Amino acid sequence: MKRIAVFTSGGDSPGMNACIRAVVRTAVYHGVEVYGVLRGYSGLINGELLRMDSMSVSNIIQKGGTILKSARSQAFMTREGRERAYNNLLNYHIDGLIAIGGNGTFTGAMTFFEEFGIPTVGAPGTIDNDLFGTDFTIGYDTAVNTALEAIDKIRDTADSHERVFFIEVMGRDSGYIAIPCAIGGGAELVLVPEQKVTPEDVIETLKAGFSRSKTSFIVVVAEGETAGTAVAEIAARAKEAIPQMDARVSIIGHIQRGGSPTAADRLLASQMGIAAVEALLAGHKNEMVGVVNRQVCLTPFQQTIFRKKRINENFMKMVEILSV
Repeated sequence: MKRIAVFTSGGDSPGMNACIRAVVRTAVYHGVEVYGVLRGYSGLINGELLRMDSMSVSNIIQKGGTILKSARSQAFMTREGRERAYNNLLNYHIDGLIAIGGNGTFTGAMTFFEEFGIPTVGAPGTIDNDLFGTDFTIGYDTAVNTALEAIDKIRDTADSHERVFFIEVMGRDSGYIAIPCAIGGGAELVLVPEQKVTPEDVIETLKAGFSRSKTSFIVVVAEGETAGTAVAEIAARAKEAIPQMDARVSIIGHIQRGGSPTAADRLLASQMGIAAVEALLAGHKNEMVGVVNRQVCLTPFQQTIFRKKRINENFMKMVEILSV
């Protein structure tokens, strides 16, 4: 394998630049030419490739986002779009790809290989930490710390004004951000997609707290909602059931995706970038690099896409115990 390309796709996450840096410098170390693809699959279709070297990735390890940009491509979902991408790779003599992203990214790469035979190794770049085959994904640690910092500040207001705050954090299909934020932020309750908690359960928990003379509460809610009910509706129903309650909703939002990556994310991204290139050069394809029990491993795309990563039930128990 003489020439490879790297791209980022889907939602950005802190540490993607650290991974790009590791991919480029590992390729250079092994004497392989490396190209960066701008704007993910859209860039493959439009031929937006640029030659990279060690200097191309200097002074980026501490930066959030992705220097290669990211985009969601409807065109790549079509056979015609994928064929255009393949022809561009032929023109650049690209032998293999490193894809930094999540489920959608790996699904596209798997289909691309089935049709045109371009091998891809993936690095898990998503703040949600919901990919099977790795204990942690690139950007997750930073996102949790960003959300936790916001929760700490909101708690000051909750305590000062004796309010109940319903705080929504990211996690469309997963509570991996919500649960550590609830534990670390001292929340009284956490609502995640993996555990069905009804608005009635929330109301009973709040009533029990008021009966113990508690005057402020933090309820952390994953954006995937619970029982099909949005955070604002849950807060409204709780307020209706407990009229004396001063309830507010705070949605932390996209600040969780940005910012300088933590030391943990920089280390993880660098480790995964190196492993991804070396796996590709060793002949691996359609596999995602992961770290499980501190050991680098490879998981087929088929498994990481379709197998459900389970939440640690001990963490849920911790929330219940610590909120007493």
